[in-house]
Amino acid sequence: MNAMETYLGIIRDLMDAVAEKRSDAMEKAARLTADALMNDGFVFTFGTGHSHILAEEIFYRAGGLARVCPILEDALMLHTHAARSSMLERAPGLAALLLDDIDCVKYGGVLFLFSNSGGNTVAVDMAEEAKKRGLIPICITNVTHSQKITSRHPEGKKLMDVCDVVIDNMGCYGDAAVEIGEVTTGATSTVIGAMIMQAIVCRAIELCRDAGKTPEVFHSANTKGGDEANEEYIRKYKPLVKAL
Repeated sequence: MNAMETYLGIIRDLMDAVAEKRSDAMEKAARLTADALMNDGFVFTFGTGHSHILAEEIFYRAGGLARVCPILEDALMLHTHAARSSMLERAPGLAALLLDDIDCVKYGGVLFLFSNSGGNTVAVDMAEEAKKRGLIPICITNVTHSQKITSRHPEGKKLMDVCDVVIDNMGCYGDAAVEIGEVTTGATSTVIGAMIMQAIVCRAIELCRDAGKTPEVFHSANTKGGDEANEEYIRKYKPLVKAL
């Protein structure tokens, strides 16, 4: 078996394991999400470094919920200065400033936080600040990794310690899962995290529909009538969701 086949096999096994062993946490997250939507709340997302990819996973895309507000800060992402972003995600006090800049926090809802290690300060602070402002923090993290590290948070807290719902992506320590001689490669957190988020959105929409309150969902802009259908949501939510 070559390295590509090994990696694909690991991903398949992780998908099955998460579906079997983490379904209760995912169901709880979906129900909280559905409740937020049916009460005119928002779905907020936040991640730093590569985890910001997951913060954008369910935002403004075909089949995506319209009431999604990603908390995106260029300095915490990778496209301006990757190495510096690693330093900033360890800085205390930043989370509160970021939330201060999000107008729709006042409507309440759920906040999905993504951090494979779960040990950096800004993610922990974001969860705690979210609670203070009435949001319900839900995290997708790597419990195996998090248990083996020392938190960089000033009080030693980890993301899984401060969130109402913890969903384990079931990855290995260090995230890279394929050994090729002296090299270890093949990260799994993004693939599995995206799967978890899409599954939660599907279930949340189903729960809303079953309650007679089907939420607003974006169409593909590359299908007939897609732009026209989406324009209404963009016009409605642009004043609240700056990323739109």
